[in-house]
Amino acid sequence: MRIALHEVSKGRNGQALPVTSLEFHTGAVRYALAETEQRPTVLGLIASGRMRPDSGRVSIDGASDAKDLRHRVALVDAPDVSDPHPDITLAGVVGEELMFAGAGATPLHARRWLARLGFEELASVPIGNIDPAARVRLLCELAVLRRGVEGIVLVAPDRHGGSPDGWWRIAGEFADRGYAMLVIVGGSAAVALERMHELDAVNASGPVEPLVLASPEPVPAPEPAPEPEAEPEPEAEPELEAAPEPEHAPAPPSEPAPASAPEPAPAPEPEAEERGDAR
Repeated sequence: MRIALHEVSKGRNGQALPVTSLEFHTGAVRYALAETEQRPTVLGLIASGRMRPDSGRVSIDGASDAKDLRHRVALVDAPDVSDPHPDITLAGVVGEELMFAGAGATPLHARRWLARLGFEELASVPIGNIDPAARVRLLCELAVLRRGVEGIVLVAPDRHGGSPDGWWRIAGEFADRGYAMLVIVGGSAAVALERMHELDAVNASGPVEPLVLASPEPVPAPEPAPEPEAEPEPEAEPELEAAPEPEHAPAPPSEPAPASAPEPAPAPEPEAEERGDAR
C-alpha cells in the first residue's frame, strides 16, 4: 500500500494547512512536519482520508478513493478527534477500542488484553498519566485490532513529552510488522529525528573511527652540548725536604755544684686550740 499527498492544502491561502506533499508506504515509517495547534490534526485527517483538501490530491495505490483510504488507514491520537480524554482510565480506553474492533469489551476483557501486553498494572491509571512511549504502543496496538487496517497515521506524539527515540522506535516496530507508518511531529521533534537519522546513516556506513587531531612533525631534540673536558689538575709541587737539624754541640762540662747550705730548723707547731680556730 502506498499513500501519496500531492500539493494538498486546507483553508484560505493555506492557513489551516499550507501546500504539502508527502508519501508513506507499507513496511516503512516516515515523519511529516506540521506546526501550530491545528495543522497536525488537519494533516492527519487528510492523510487518512477523513478530510477533503481544498487543493491537491490524495491517492492510495495510485487511485483517489477516500473510502478505501479511511478503511485501511487508522488515525491515532489526533487532538480533539481521536485522542482519548485524559481522565479516562486505561482499562476504559481499551474497552472502548475493543468494542470498535468487534471483540469482547468488558472490564475483564480489557484487563486480560492489557496483561498480554504486560501493562495490567496500569489498568486503573488515567490515560493522561501514562508514559508517552507506552501510550503510543497501546493506542497503535488497539488501532490494528480493527479489521482491514494496514497503516497508521500517528498525530503529534511529541506533545506528550518524553524522548522522541521511544515512540519513534515503536513506530519502526509497527513498520517492521508490515504497516505503513506516518508520524506527524512539530519542529523540535523533527530536529531530534533528523539528528537520529544522521547518526544511523553514519553507523550504517561502518564503524566510526575516532577523531585524531593532526600534530606537526616532531622536532628533533637538540643534541646535548659536549661536556667540557676537565682541565688537568696542576702537578703537585714537590715537597721541600726539611733541612737537617744541626747536630747538638757537645754540652760544656758541668761545673761542680756548690755546697748546700744547712737546712733551717723546723718551726714549732702551734697549739691545738690555734689549729681548731683555723679550720
